[in-house]
Amino acid sequence: MADSWTFAVARADLGQTTLVDGTPPTVAEGEALLRVDRVGLTANNVTYAVLGDAMRYWQFFPPVGLGPQWGLPPLWGFAEVVTSTVAGIEAGQRVYGYLPPAGHLLVRPDRVDASGFRDASPHRAELPSPYNAYRLTTGDPAYRPDQEDLLILFRPLFFTSFMLADQVVDNDCYGAESLLLSSASSKTAYAAAFELRGRGPRLVGLTSPGNLAFTRSLGCYDEVVSYDEIGALDAVASVYLDLSGAPTTRAALRRHLGDRLVRDIAVGLTNQTPNADAAGEVFFAPVQMRKRSQDWGRAGLDKRFTEAWQRFTAVVGGWLDVQVGAGPEALQRAWLDVLAGRTPPRVGHVIQL
Repeated sequence: MADSWTFAVARADLGQTTLVDGTPPTVAEGEALLRVDRVGLTANNVTYAVLGDAMRYWQFFPPVGLGPQWGLPPLWGFAEVVTSTVAGIEAGQRVYGYLPPAGHLLVRPDRVDASGFRDASPHRAELPSPYNAYRLTTGDPAYRPDQEDLLILFRPLFFTSFMLADQVVDNDCYGAESLLLSSASSKTAYAAAFELRGRGPRLVGLTSPGNLAFTRSLGCYDEVVSYDEIGALDAVASVYLDLSGAPTTRAALRRHLGDRLVRDIAVGLTNQTPNADAAGEVFFAPVQMRKRSQDWGRAGLDKRFTEAWQRFTAVVGGWLDVQVGAGPEALQRAWLDVLAGRTPPRVGHVIQL
């Protein structure tokens, strides 16, 4: 087996990175070793690092052999089972899930069934459970071999978007006439808009002047305006879904809408400015997921997600240019490009490792 590697970022300075060589972990009884194969890198991964302490994202993949100043930003993608001592998990199987920026991941499979397993490693026991699930491609209704890159780039974002749209609809859109989404050119925002389209309120995308043309071309929003045009918005009952975290945008909306801003919900961030404290409330997808798992059952939630995913993938290919890199060095370059905001909204980074 080839030697392994790890890509890490400095927790206090995300632009400082390192690539270190190593050896694959030893597999003990009850464990399986995954080889990280193909992953994506989006602003979502930068979010994990920015919120690494507050939301415990650094705890998923503790860096081995590196000091505490380093962290491993989680990625989404596909891995191959290399070795397994667990019944039902076999070498050669392909899984989708939460992966480290490294050559290998040692897992302790639990609750193994035809759809996959959960990692029951002790250090992950208290972390949000949706991130501990690994889906076998053979037991995943949303999987298609020719759509792997869409799954890599969009599935975690689309799950957030799907659950966000569901929560808004579940609350009768909070009585709003207008839903305002910042970072409207981002994948999470426009996927949520895609889900909300035609379900009640007018959808307004807020974006930077440079992204106006792209965002309007998507056809997800009823209106797209730049941040400096907020003062021209209709002063109607509005809900703000904040995906940017920009204080100036929130201030402008509050100034313009006043008490017509009926909800201010932080959904995450793309410009590395935590927005939870300034917002009226925070959206966290696993919370709505747990509610719907109780309402619909896990099979019902999976069915609704798969149907929504299939609607989305029928159109999203035309909105995306996938750039495929090869090897850990390409992952490092993609990280720095996304961190610095150099990646255009049409571009999605996929790295074959």
